[in-house]
Amino acid sequence: MLLKEKSAQTNGFKMPGGATISFNCVDSSLSSLKNCQSYINTGMDIATRVALDLVESFNNVEEVNSMENVMLEYAAMDRELDHYMRAIEETVSQMKRDKPENIPDLQYLVKEKFTALESKNSDADLQRNEKYIYFKDQLKEMRKQFCLQSDNNDNEGIEQIDEDIAVTQSQMNFICPITQMEMKKPVRNKVCGHTYEEDAILKIIQTRKQQKKKVRCPKIGCSHADVKRSDLVPDEALKRAIDSQNKQSWSTL
Repeated sequence: MLLKEKSAQTNGFKMPGGATISFNCVDSSLSSLKNCQSYINTGMDIATRVALDLVESFNNVEEVNSMENVMLEYAAMDRELDHYMRAIEETVSQMKRDKPENIPDLQYLVKEKFTALESKNSDADLQRNEKYIYFKDQLKEMRKQFCLQSDNNDNEGIEQIDEDIAVTQSQMNFICPITQMEMKKPVRNKVCGHTYEEDAILKIIQTRKQQKKKVRCPKIGCSHADVKRSDLVPDEALKRAIDSQNKQSWSTL
């Protein structure tokens, strides 16, 4: 009996009138929605790799732009799911906080909150999506690495690659500032833009964490003094440039 009462307290609450509302189904729904978000994230990762493949293969700009449209569609779906989950969570919090005498129309409350969130939508929201930002950044880097010019109609106005930027791959710096060796799995710091070998920077972060100290960017001259694991993202464009150079080097032997 005590176990049942404890379970009821954990997964729901009693209304002032004596009725009990269980949130088990709500938790299950939120879990399913989060799974859907993970599928969207996977789709965005695939779309990013396809776009980089297109740039590396010197395909036309229209094909690359079509992948950007796919990314924006994914971002819109992600935003809609996020708003729906927030609406559910806010409704549950409201119920627990207000403890109304009678059970309200929960579906109406969720829809009302969801509609309010959706009414504030803008195109800028989609462009702030973390994976879309990563997509644009990697696309820009890929064009630099492979000496391609960006589309003149690009929404972010990526500048035309200047001659001093479009250097040959052999002149590029593929060396990790930590290991002083060519990188195999480069990661980019979203804050300062510098790249490191993944294992090397993670070991430093872990060591400094145990010492309860912050990590300064190992790149000489960089003022960023708090490198965090969450700020690191794979630099797929740089990795492809390194692999491409190595293939060319082997082919000339």
